[in-house]
Amino acid sequence: MSAALALAIFVVAFALIASERVDKVKVVLIASGAMAALRLIPGAEVFHSEHEGIDWNVIFLLFGMMIIVGIIRQTGVFDFLAIWAAKRARGRPYRLMVMLMVITAIASPFLDNVTTIMLVVPVTIVVCDRLGISAKPYLIAEVLASNIGGAATLIGDPPNIIIGSRAGLTFGDFLVHMAPIVTVVFVVFVLATRLLFRKSFQYNPDRVAAVMALKERRAITDPAMLRRCLAVFAGVIAAFALHSVLHLDASIIALLGAGVMLLVTKADVTETLREVEWQTLVFFAGLFAMVAGLVHTGVIETTGSWAVEAFGDDYFVAATVLLFGSSVVGAFFDNIPYVATMTPIVEGLAEAAPDAQTGRALWWSFALGADFGGNGTAVAASANVVALGMAARTKHRITFWEFTKYGIVVTVFSTALAWGYVWLRYF
Repeated sequence: MSAALALAIFVVAFALIASERVDKVKVVLIASGAMAALRLIPGAEVFHSEHEGIDWNVIFLLFGMMIIVGIIRQTGVFDFLAIWAAKRARGRPYRLMVMLMVITAIASPFLDNVTTIMLVVPVTIVVCDRLGISAKPYLIAEVLASNIGGAATLIGDPPNIIIGSRAGLTFGDFLVHMAPIVTVVFVVFVLATRLLFRKSFQYNPDRVAAVMALKERRAITDPAMLRRCLAVFAGVIAAFALHSVLHLDASIIALLGAGVMLLVTKADVTETLREVEWQTLVFFAGLFAMVAGLVHTGVIETTGSWAVEAFGDDYFVAATVLLFGSSVVGAFFDNIPYVATMTPIVEGLAEAAPDAQTGRALWWSFALGADFGGNGTAVAASANVVALGMAARTKHRITFWEFTKYGIVVTVFSTALAWGYVWLRYF
C-alpha cells in the first residue's frame, strides 16, 4: 500500500512538472512534504541517509560552483570567450553550435557535467545575445553533449563514481570500455544536430559584422582579479581530477574553492550570493526527497528485482534489460539515487555471471543506460536542471517539453548504438 501511494504521489508530481502549470519548486516541496507526512520517507533520515535521502554532496557541489562561477563572471571573461567563439565560428550558427558542443564534450569527462554546464552556459548566452539569436537550441545541445561526454570517464558523471566504487572499476577501465562508444555516439549526435535544430539556425549579417569588429581583450574588466580567479579555479580542477587520491568529496573541493576565491578576490559576498540559483538547489532537495520515498517503500528495488528474476541465465538479455531499463527509468528519475539503489542488484547479478568479462559487461550496460538516460527528460540529470535554471534566470526560459522532445530522440539513438556496442564487444 505504501509503495503504491509513494508511486502515485511521484507520478502526479512528475505530471505537474511536465505540464508546467505549477512552478516545479512548489510541486516538489508539496510532494516531498506529503510523503513525509504520510511516513513514506524515512523521517529525519531523509536529511542524513546516503541512499534514502537528500544527496548533500550534489547540493553543496552546485552551491560551491555557483559561487565560483558568479565571481569569475565579474571579471568579464565570459564576454571575452563569447566574442572569441563567435569570431572563430565567423557567426555561422551551426559552426558555432559544433564548437560549443565539442568544448562541452571534451571538458565533461574531466570535470563533471554539472561543472562544465555551469561554465559554458554563461558564455553561450552572451555569444547568442551578441549575435541576436536564440540561445535555447545551443543550451539544449550543450546539455545533451555534456551528458554524452561525461559518460566516458569515472569522474565525468556522478553515477559513474557510484558504479566504479561498487564494482572496483578504475579511471582507466572507464576510458577503455566507455570512451569508444561515447565517441561514436557524440559524432552521430553532432551530425544529428544539423537536422534536429535546422529551424533554429539564424544568421544576422549586421550583428555578425558588429561582433567581428570587437576586440575581445577589452571585455576583461579586471585582469588582476581574473588571474587570481584562474589560479584558484585551476586548483579546484586539479583537485577534482585527483579526488581519488585526495579522498575528498567533490562538494568539499567546491566549497573550499569558493571560500578561497571569495578571500583572494575580495568579492562582495552579498552580491556573489545573489548569483546562486537558490530555486535550483531547493528543487534538487525536494526531488531527492521524492525519490527517497520510492526507495524507502521499495518501489525501485522491487522493480529491479523483478527485472533480474526475468533474466534467467541469458546474460545478453540481462545486459539488454539493464541498458534499456536504466535508460528508460533514468529518464524519469534523477540517475544518481537510481544508480545508488540499483548497484547492489547489479553487483549480485555480476557475481553470478559465468566469467569476469560477462560480469563486467553487465556493469558497462548499466552505466551506459543510466548515463545516456540522463538526456531523456528535463529532470533526468543534474546538468539538465542546472542549465534550465540558469537559462530561466537570464530570460532564455526553456520549457520541460522544449528540452524533452530533443532529449528523447538523443536517448533513443544513443541507447540503440550502445546496445550494438555491448553485443559486438562482449557477446
